[in-house]
Amino acid sequence: MNALNSAANALFDLLLAPLEAVGGWLALTLVSGIFGVLALVVFKHISWQDGIKGTKDKIKGHMIEIRIYQDDLGLVSRAIGKVLLRNLQYVVLNFGPFIPLMVPFGMVAAQLVVRYGFEPVAVQQVGEDHMAGSAVTFEVHFADSARAAAGDLELELPDGVALASPLVRIPGQGRAFVEVVATEPGVHELVFVSGNSRETKLLHAGAEGVQREMQPERGRGFLAALLWPAEEAFSGDSPFELIRTVYPERDLGWLPGAGPAGVLIAFVLLSMLFGFAALKPLGVQI
Repeated sequence: MNALNSAANALFDLLLAPLEAVGGWLALTLVSGIFGVLALVVFKHISWQDGIKGTKDKIKGHMIEIRIYQDDLGLVSRAIGKVLLRNLQYVVLNFGPFIPLMVPFGMVAAQLVVRYGFEPVAVQQVGEDHMAGSAVTFEVHFADSARAAAGDLELELPDGVALASPLVRIPGQGRAFVEVVATEPGVHELVFVSGNSRETKLLHAGAEGVQREMQPERGRGFLAALLWPAEEAFSGDSPFELIRTVYPERDLGWLPGAGPAGVLIAFVLLSMLFGFAALKPLGVQI
């Protein structure tokens, strides 16, 4: 999955770079629209179009039957039963082909979230008061089988990042916490070391509004790799389960909402809007 994410990152970098000069809202709109139309084309070729059309026609016929024979309780009851069964058939015929589209949908949505869902953290000068909630907290989770490794955890900070509080280790829970502040803009690589294991977590700071892929957490397994493609997921033999921080949410301008939830809402609504607009031109039954 990490290799697939790497290829997807390169592809989206190439496709979205020309649009960034205008604004992230345009890139988000176009990508959502293109995906909606492409998903519709794929749906047309993997679904039983004749079956969907036939089912819809039969539902309409039974509805007409109910209208015509509304005084005959027996016929109306049977017609209602047929409508319910045909509606179930219609749902199955439409839902089945969407299952293969769920993975590409998730990958595209994840790419948009890490690119347009967050802003970098603010840069602070050395000596400023960091006790007013301005520090950035990193939370580290170890796998259940390696909880004791939290007691040996050390943190290596790059230039441009300073400690705001000591590293707190909780071996019994397999967790650790630390607060840092960014003193210089840029993409900083924090290194978490426990025994022979070394894992990194990126921290983006400064230059608000500049489009860069950033994710608040790095985890382990297929789902973590699918949801957060900007940084590689941990390998299966790593004692680290999760390293998490918090980024400010990005304003999407005229699009509804903000942050990752706003990106997902915009992506779903825009892809559906473009898809419905292309139904008749593409001759798709849905």
